Amino acid sequence: MVRSATRPSPSSQQAQFFSYAEAANPIRNGLTAAIPYRSFSPAFFQEAGNAILPLDLSQELGCEGPATGPSLCANFVRLDHGDLRTSATATSQLFFVAEGEGETEACGAQFRWSKGDMLVLPAGGDAVHASDGHAGLYWVHDAPLLRHLGVIPSEARFAATFYSHHDSQRHLAEIAASPSGAKANRVSILMGNSAFPQSRTVSHTLWAMLGILPAGQMQKPHRHQSIALDFAVACQPGCYTLIGTELNTNGTIRNPHREDWVEGAAFVTPPGYWHSHHNNSGADAYVLPIQDAGLHTYLRTLDITFSA
Repeated sequence: MVRSATRPSPSSQQAQFFSYAEAANPIRNGLTAAIPYRSFSPAFFQEAGNAILPLDLSQELGCEGPATGPSLCANFVRLDHGDLRTSATATSQLFFVAEGEGETEACGAQFRWSKGDMLVLPAGGDAVHASDGHAGLYWVHDAPLLRHLGVIPSEARFAATFYSHHDSQRHLAEIAASPSGAKANRVSILMGNSAFPQSRTVSHTLWAMLGILPAGQMQKPHRHQSIALDFAVACQPGCYTLIGTELNTNGTIRNPHREDWVEGAAFVTPPGYWHSHHNNSGADAYVLPIQDAGLHTYLRTLDITFSA
């Protein structure tokens, strides 16, 4: 390279300069929208016809949609006889069977599923779903993250992976029956993939946990830096989550927002917010949080914390 004796180039037109106070906390300064509380009714699953419903909060988030959070998009998928194709420019797609029976063809394989099963697909995981009757899927993928980065996936980082309801329940029962499980504040299983031994998550971006909330119990407040897109797998009236930004001196949540669970519904728990789960019904409840914690775990930023 030939060195020029002329003066250096001026700053580009796009270049900007801010003081630390002006830019260090864009949410406080109103530049970045906070992730809102929101719940999504399961009534969609009971309607007729094949359809996909994105749980879209992109307008509130100020980003290109559809998006339920900055990095994830959740969807309700309804099958009512016949086939339905799903497609997303994503590195990871998770399908949880909320109800019904059917099959999915994806990544050169066929997967037969029923209520409680889960299928996780890698990049290029376009899928065709079929059901002889009425069925519902909860579909979460990381397309919003890729849109923000301005990239498209170039390779599949893992193979299509199926998690059966039978195996999930067996492992959950083993944990509940163990000495440590009897003392635990939460009884849950994390779905992992052998392709990601460091994070022990379903993919390099997604994290999935199936948890049981026994009748008459509560899980004390905790928080993490990943967004949680919670799906109420099974519950009776009297199950709810309290969410807030601060704790009282006794470790409970100050001025909480209450989110009542409805079986088949989904709700958003913003990152960094304290939340506790409560079951005042007479039956055990199950919840499935899907998070971008695969990415946060790899970045060492998940920071799961429980109240004292």
